[in-house]
Amino acid sequence: MDLFSRSWTALRTAVADLHDEDFARPSGCTGWLVRDLVCHLVIDAQDVLITLVTPAEAEPTRDAITYWAVATTPPTGDDPLDALIVRLAAAYEEPGLLKFHLDDVGSAAGRAADLADPGVRVSTQDQVLTVGDYLSAYVLEWTLHHLDLIAHLPEAAGPPAEGLAKTREMVEKIAGAAFPASFSDSDVLLIGTGRRPPTDAEKADLGDLAAKLPLVLG
Repeated sequence: MDLFSRSWTALRTAVADLHDEDFARPSGCTGWLVRDLVCHLVIDAQDVLITLVTPAEAEPTRDAITYWAVATTPPTGDDPLDALIVRLAAAYEEPGLLKFHLDDVGSAAGRAADLADPGVRVSTQDQVLTVGDYLSAYVLEWTLHHLDLIAHLPEAAGPPAEGLAKTREMVEKIAGAAFPASFSDSDVLLIGTGRRPPTDAEKADLGDLAAKLPLVLG
């Protein structure tokens, strides 16, 4: 729960610190500019708010790891939902409006998470999770998107170290194998999820794990 808040606060702070011209730069998400990614974060915050007020009585069907579906085909940016995000982001016109909306909805999502009982069951996408597992899953979401946000902004602050470490642990569980200890947490996340290809040396170090990559999480 606390790591969710720290990761989410760090990501929203990174967005708040962006210059207007940064919104037109590419992000780490294929086909999306930074402004498109920030618009997606607004939708994410709405999803958190909706899920936290959608209680369920059934037994959990997913946890923080199995919440994530793994595809084998990397995104191209042509998916209809991805294209919708681009149109929504363009409609804001002014980066300040997009910043304001994320701060407004994002702050509410953060407060709702702080107030939530981690043992309560909630429903999302026809699945049932405890609040604790749901918010833990979102640590991965926030951390990966923080890396996406700063992919072409070398001076921007990165995700919290503890968020990177936790997300690495989750990606390794999803992969069913540990990455080489020589890989930094950021490299594990970028290579593991297909955000950058491994170098020849890294591929050799990965061994049999290389054949399982990338893990396209959705």
